[in-house]
Amino acid sequence: MAIETIIKRRDEETGSEIEVKANLKYVLITPARNEEAFIEGAIRSVVSQTIKPAKWIIVSDGSTDRTDEIVKQYARGHGWIELLRMPEHRDRQFAAKAHCFNAAYEHLKMFNYDIIANLDADITFEPDYCEFLLGMFASTPRLGVAGTPFVEDATQLNKHTYAHGAANLNHVSGGCQMFRRQCFEEIGGYIPIKGGAIDWIAVTTARMKGWTTRTFLEKTCFHHRKIGTGNDNPLMVRFRYGQKAYYVGGHPFWEVLRGVFQMRERPVVIGGLYFLCGFLQAAVTRMKRPVTAELIAFHQAEQMERLKRALTGLVFRNVGKQPNGNSVKEPGKAKAGPKEVG
Repeated sequence: MAIETIIKRRDEETGSEIEVKANLKYVLITPARNEEAFIEGAIRSVVSQTIKPAKWIIVSDGSTDRTDEIVKQYARGHGWIELLRMPEHRDRQFAAKAHCFNAAYEHLKMFNYDIIANLDADITFEPDYCEFLLGMFASTPRLGVAGTPFVEDATQLNKHTYAHGAANLNHVSGGCQMFRRQCFEEIGGYIPIKGGAIDWIAVTTARMKGWTTRTFLEKTCFHHRKIGTGNDNPLMVRFRYGQKAYYVGGHPFWEVLRGVFQMRERPVVIGGLYFLCGFLQAAVTRMKRPVTAELIAFHQAEQMERLKRALTGLVFRNVGKQPNGNSVKEPGKAKAGPKEVG
């Protein structure tokens, strides 16, 4: 049975605090492979939630460490936690996450719930984290996918991939993605793809089908394993990101600008160059794309619309400015003094 909960949230338009009645039941699925270093932290975070899941299936993907033992220990004290064991295998592929998730999803087919979420085994968050996201779903009927930024440095909570003006808040990072059940079913769930981008495809497909997807900046979760560094050094991670940008059908003009933008980040210049080289290599070799032509067209149209809005905003911010940076004054007005360019 879902428990009706009064959730307080801040209205985006007025800035005032409002109360939302949430009568939503949610379930969690966590694919985990040899996560003994992090899984207990994730479990403690979920156990401490103000609104607990109706069911949480942790899928051990052939783990050979103490992952299973740790999960069983907590499952004995919390009946809503269940361990599902997958066969052992050696290679680590992105598709494994989808296979694990889908195995647990099948176990939940006859279960009554409203929200289903993927939670990575190396994520932790504050006790009201899930309550907050449930409030977003309760107050926004067409919200199909929701999440928050993740941080990797506890001393810099404002340093994350959404902490800049060009951030795409319509994307939801894969570490903790919450889906409205109807939305998840309409997009066909997570599609197993060996090369990755499983989370991205799910969120983008949701928007293509008319759902709202959103990253909310009011909260953050903590990611304990630095993203993308499982098998490559940091520069090769950038190279792989460039390949993936082509792989999912990114518009060439947008991706070139993206590479230039990344040159500001460490390692300065060279990081962005590696991204561009990855995109170029994938384009020249015509890397096989796992996404449909329809999704590619939708993705590129979104990118061009974002670019158009960014350029329009830039023009409007500079309307009335002279080449030297001084504002143009109407006739009869006093001339302004020198102005520093910020």
